This record gives sequence, C-alpha cells and structure tokens, in this order.
Amino acid sequence: MRSANRTAAGRNSSVVRDAFAIAVATGAVAVSFGAIAVGSGLPAWSVVVMSVFIFAGGAQFMAVGLIAAGNPVAAILGGLLVNARHLPFGLAVADAVGTRWWQRLLGSHLVIDESVAFTLAQSAPRNRRVAFWATGGLLFVFWNLGSLAGIALGSTVTDPGVLGLDAAFPAGLIALILPSLKDRATRDVTLSGAALAVLTTPLLPAGLPVLLSLTGLLTLLIPRRQKQAPVGTTGEPSC
Repeated sequence: MRSANRTAAGRNSSVVRDAFAIAVATGAVAVSFGAIAVGSGLPAWSVVVMSVFIFAGGAQFMAVGLIAAGNPVAAILGGLLVNARHLPFGLAVADAVGTRWWQRLLGSHLVIDESVAFTLAQSAPRNRRVAFWATGGLLFVFWNLGSLAGIALGSTVTDPGVLGLDAAFPAGLIALILPSLKDRATRDVTLSGAALAVLTTPLLPAGLPVLLSLTGLLTLLIPRRQKQAPVGTTGEPSC
C-alpha cells in the first residue's frame, strides 16, 4: 500500500511539474496577447476582463483581431464556434471536476485544451483530479499575469510587430498542431480550412474568412478507402 501511495504521489508531482512548465509557456503567449490587444486600440480594462472571464487564448486572439477590424459580430460568432468544443470536453472530464456545485461552476471555467489533455492522460481518479485542477489553475494564473505584463508592454510599444509579438501566437499554434497533422483526417480538415481562409481573405470582409475556414470540417464526410493489411500480417495463413 505504501509503495502504491508513493507511486501515485510521484505521478501527481510529475503532472504538477509538467503543468507548471506549460503554464509558464502560456504566460509568455499571454504577454503577446496583452500587447497586441492594447496596441489594437482596446482599453486595458477590457483586456483584463476578457482574460479573467473568457479565458480562451485562441478565441481571445481572434476576437481582438476581428474587433480591431471593425467586425464585432464575427468576433462573437467565431468565439462561439471555436469554443463549442468545450461541450464534449466537459463531458470527458466531468468526473475529475467534482460533484459539488461550486466545483462544477469553477471547474467549467477551467475546461481548456491543456487541462483536458492532462486529465485524459491519467487513469486513476485521484490523479485525474490533480491533473485537471493543477493544469487549469496554473494556466489561469499565468495567462492573466502574462496579459497584465503585455498590457504594460503594449502601452509603451505602440507597434507590437516591432518585437515580433504579433507572430508569437501563430507560431505557437503551428508548433502545437504539427504533431496532430500525422492523422490524415486532421490534416485534411486543417489544410483545407487554412487554404480557404487564405484564398478568401482578399475578397471577403475581415472575420468572414476565419468563419468560412470551418467548412474544412466537411472533409470528414468524404468516404475514405480502408487500407488492406498485407497478406500474412493478420494472423491468418498466407497460403
């Protein structure tokens, strides 16, 4: 029993350590968000409110870009579509959040890509709870601290592009999705949506190409030919 407890404690500490590392990296991305947001003309208080109450990195970057382009309606619709994934996320980690009303209320705000991924990587109930709350909590703290630092930086640097901050988040997203592109279905959706957005950007108002890129999901409806296993590799006699 003591050995099992030590093993569980070791796993928990490893999860917290990994969560802390990704939280620090996320905080660096949040600096670019804060700087870009105030550099785009948003008041500092709105950036703080967005980070505290929305707490969705990709959706926040998209919203800032669309609002700055004068298309707040597209920002709202885009945010709703992008964050629709949190519904199945919540179902997948419901057991790790807890059963009390305050746990579910607070936990629903911490359901993000990273907290879900860390939670699903664990099998034991206790480890799942630690993974969810540690990852979600640390990322929330570092995201908001980074946003505040970015606000201060953006107030002194009128053009965030000078420091390359405008490229930080896209570069981070590309690095995150590259491993997923090994899957053919994911690759088809990503590349078709990205190509459609790039091609329609010169033709459509700001914000619409982003929404239109979601039609890349239609590639999932394309029938795919199943690969046939080589003869002799299925456990059946080859002769």
